[in-house]
Amino acid sequence: MSPLKKSEKVLFIMDKLNDLYPDPAIPLQHQDPYSMLIAVLLSAQCTDARVNKVTPELFNKRKNPEDIVAFGQKNIQKIIRPCGLSGNKSKAIYNLSKILLDKYDGAVPNSFSELEELPGVGHKTASVVMSQIFDQPAFPVDTHIHRLIYRWGLSNGKNVVQTEKDSKRLFPKETWNKLHLQIIYFGREYCPARGHHIEKCPICSVLGRKNMKR
Repeated sequence: MSPLKKSEKVLFIMDKLNDLYPDPAIPLQHQDPYSMLIAVLLSAQCTDARVNKVTPELFNKRKNPEDIVAFGQKNIQKIIRPCGLSGNKSKAIYNLSKILLDKYDGAVPNSFSELEELPGVGHKTASVVMSQIFDQPAFPVDTHIHRLIYRWGLSNGKNVVQTEKDSKRLFPKETWNKLHLQIIYFGREYCPARGHHIEKCPICSVLGRKNMKR
C-alpha cells in the first residue's frame, strides 16, 4: 500500500468516526456550565468514570458557586479525594468559585481568556468548556487524541500544543467540537495505548503500518 496523503487520511478518519459515533455524548455528567467546569477540572489525571462517581456527591444540595464556597475547601477535598490531587483541586475549586461570585455574579464566563485566568483552569479545560458548553469551536487535546493524531501520522507527537495546532489545520473547523469527542471514544474502544492490535482497529487496519507513526 502506498502512503496516503494527509488529506486522504483526514477524509477517511472523519467518515469512519461519523459511522461509529454519529452523535457522541459528552462523557462528563453535568447539569450546567458550572458543574461542567468543575467536572473537567477534576478529570485531570483522572478517568471520566471516576469523576462521574464523585460529582453527584459534591453537588448534592450544593448547586452553585455560593454553595460550594460555603461548604469550604476541606469538605470539598474529602469528597473529591478519589480523583487524585485533591489538595490542589479543592483549592482551585474553592478559589475559582469565589472569583465567579466576586467577578461574574456566579456565572461561568464564556471566553477562553477569562476561563484560563481562573485557578486550576488551563487551556485544555477552557477548550472543553468552550466547545461542549458554549458551542464555540475548539479542539481540546487529551491523552487519547494526542496518541491517535500521532499514531495516524497527522502530527509529530512532540507535545499537545503541536498536536492541537496540526489538528486544527487539518480538520475543518465546523467538525472540531464533535470530532474531538469521537476520537476520545475511538481511542478508548479501538485504539488504546497498550494492547493495540492494528488488524482489529477500524482505522489503523486500513491506514496500514506504512501510513502510521507507530
